[in-house]
Amino acid sequence: MTERSPMLPPERTRTLALASAFLRGVAAAGLGLGSLAVLVTVLWISSPFPDSGPGGALRAAAAVWLLAHGAELVRPDTLSGVPAPVGVVPLLLVVGPVWLAHRAARDAAEPEEGRPRPSQADAFCAVTAGYLLVAAGAAAYARGGSLRVVPDTLAFPVALVVAGAAAAGVWTAAGRPFGPLPSWSPLVLQEAVARTLFRDRAEAACRAAAVGTAVLVGGGALLVAVALGRDVAAAQDAFLALAGDWSGRVAVLLLAVSLVPNAALWGAAYGLGPGFALGTGATATPLGLTGSPAVPHFPLLAAVPDQGPATTLNWAAPAVPAVAALAVAWCAVRRAAPADAPRAQAWSPRETALVTGLAALGCGAGTALLTAVAGGPLGSGALAAFGPVWWLTGPAALVWTAAIGVPAALLLRLWRLRERGWAWRRDVDAPEGAEDAEDVREGADGNGADENGAVPEADEAGETGKPRRWWAPWRTGAPGDSTVQEGPAGSAAGGTAPAGGTPADDPGFEPYDFLPTDPWHENETREARWASLKRGSGGLMADFPARVPAALRSEETSGQPTEAKAADAKPADADGRGATP
Repeated sequence: MTERSPMLPPERTRTLALASAFLRGVAAAGLGLGSLAVLVTVLWISSPFPDSGPGGALRAAAAVWLLAHGAELVRPDTLSGVPAPVGVVPLLLVVGPVWLAHRAARDAAEPEEGRPRPSQADAFCAVTAGYLLVAAGAAAYARGGSLRVVPDTLAFPVALVVAGAAAAGVWTAAGRPFGPLPSWSPLVLQEAVARTLFRDRAEAACRAAAVGTAVLVGGGALLVAVALGRDVAAAQDAFLALAGDWSGRVAVLLLAVSLVPNAALWGAAYGLGPGFALGTGATATPLGLTGSPAVPHFPLLAAVPDQGPATTLNWAAPAVPAVAALAVAWCAVRRAAPADAPRAQAWSPRETALVTGLAALGCGAGTALLTAVAGGPLGSGALAAFGPVWWLTGPAALVWTAAIGVPAALLLRLWRLRERGWAWRRDVDAPEGAEDAEDVREGADGNGADENGAVPEADEAGETGKPRRWWAPWRTGAPGDSTVQEGPAGSAAGGTAPAGGTPADDPGFEPYDFLPTDPWHENETREARWASLKRGSGGLMADFPARVPAALRSEETSGQPTEAKAADAKPADADGRGATP
């Protein structure tokens, strides 16, 4: 006898699902905080001269963990007595907490056999609440340390970052759908998203914008690497001067690695033109470094250009946004005029320009968002402004990608849809037989020449087919026009003739022995095949003459003499049954 578990009421099932999602959010936040606390504790233990006890190290770890979410910190103990803000977020540290929150929300929203699953809204709210509860406790614990959290930044951007990561996790669990929009959204947007055409265009624009932003960041990283390579000695001196023991150098190295994405965004802002601020009175642009920079002693800042007018190498930095604009255009044209699609399915020039413009807008918005978090204040005096200015960098990225990307996309579209040279592109509106006409023009030898080696001319009707397919020389012409000649001599010397003449014209030509295929359709073979089938059927064969297909009849009529046609009209056996094909 099987014992069944009692059925839980719906209210109890929903409560269990919410509790599970809440605990997932708590576990994700605890895992990220614990990992960073272990790393900071190891560095504190290995330090020969620690400034505080284990409590101070743990409070510093909690503050750094909140800094990874975008919170602003304050150093109350300074030489001047004025609290100094710390607003530069190491972007590499952001990856861990964001991924953990995303994974917790995805696992909570995914259906799993044997456990209740909350709705998407419940999973989002429960995971976010559990994560933010741990963040609030960490902020309260860090108040007595050397780095304190500004309370206003817990709502923005900490809560916004956690909510965005959780929403992305729920969206991933749902299969990343592009719609439908919520019921409270405008009706115009709901109708637009419901159209497949709109979704395709929006997806293409988002992909092109992401590619353009990635190329910008990669180009900025390349600029930083080149600049550091030129002043590697200064970077080494700064690294060795910051710490004298190996534990301190490991800490400096980890901090420098976590700031590499920030340096890449600084390089991208430099290539775009607005550059970045080195304090309240200095700005570095491709035209030169103006003002009096307040640069701390740090290895990555050795890539800052020298003070004064720019050199020729600095003027090459705008090549980065130009390449990003070309990447946006290429991604847009790949969807506007795919290589394997007919010309009738290509987008119009207006649609191509519109999608490329939207991609440029997305690239500008993404660049502005990234550069906004790549900089920030490092003090209350000259270092109150440090890094790129987002409201200048974003519009600069938009102008670069739109001014170069849109014309480049239109030119690439024309290049892809050109008539000559793209013979493998098939048009849906091509008339029937255009492919056969093209094959006929190729000739019997597959190289545009007939049996006598002469190239046939275009027919008088002015038939304009596609150019000969150079990549498929084995393609034969119309039905019945075969490269394998009939008869004993043809079967022995069958094959494709080399360019410029028949096989006999080439003294080094050695023909292949192909198996003959024509005897399969001869009368004797069909009669023998029919008799064999009749004997093996046990009297179940139909008592009516078989019909020869029209294609075979036309082939036999054109290839046999009159006497052979009369012989074919006779019955195949004494019973009057005809031959089967």
